[in-house]
Amino acid sequence: MKKYLIVLFVLLIIFTGCSRKTEETTDVIPLKVGMELAYPPFEMTDTDGNPTGISVDIVKAFGEYLGRPVEIQNIAWDGLIPSLKTGKVDMVLSSMTITEERKGSVDFSDPYSKSFLTMLISKDSPVTDFTTLNVEGRSVAVRKGTSAHLYARENLPNTEIMVFDKESACVLEVVGGKADAFLYDQLSNFRNWEKNQETTRLNLTPFQSEFEYWGAAFKKGNTELQEEMNAFIPEFKKNGGFDELAVKYLKEVKEVFDAQGVPFFF
Repeated sequence: MKKYLIVLFVLLIIFTGCSRKTEETTDVIPLKVGMELAYPPFEMTDTDGNPTGISVDIVKAFGEYLGRPVEIQNIAWDGLIPSLKTGKVDMVLSSMTITEERKGSVDFSDPYSKSFLTMLISKDSPVTDFTTLNVEGRSVAVRKGTSAHLYARENLPNTEIMVFDKESACVLEVVGGKADAFLYDQLSNFRNWEKNQETTRLNLTPFQSEFEYWGAAFKKGNTELQEEMNAFIPEFKKNGGFDELAVKYLKEVKEVFDAQGVPFFF
């Protein structure tokens, strides 16, 4: 009888311990991150359909910093901020430019990257730079809801603005000569030009008065997570995290940009 009681007691301790471990595991709430996996090499999928890229590595490192597993949700660009506002995701990290207009809807972290708009120009267009684009009778293709869309709307009063949902559609308009130029970030337009050198020209000269800065977005009032991200960014940079990402994903591009004196992301 005593042996039976001892065995029962030991089993009770084991199962209680397992139960506590299970509770501890389930108590760790996943960090839900929204991003549009359609902007390589920042946000994309691998051959098996799994999220990968610079932004994915950043949020995974942030999850480790917090001690939380990361759950990435692939959301169309126009749905990112609404998903954040409704609580579907905890944060958005998707190469999103910090703008005053977006600040009215969400809170941003400190910048973790910088970018600027460039021009992919149709080969036979008379356009050479931004000033020659802002002329009656000329047209520009922009992707809906992007900083380029907002910038064109505010700074190209004389130009026809052609708005499309996808980057590829904008590029096709320029390649086919239906639009004089496509405004987008330096990396995307560099790669679009590489694929279409016979039908396009590239102007990588920055024409904005300031760089555009990317930040992680949070629901208004979620200051705790915002502050944690602000603490993480300089630590990640200090430990060489951004340098490693540049080598891993953008080594050749960085070499080209450095050679041409074009500012880099980090």
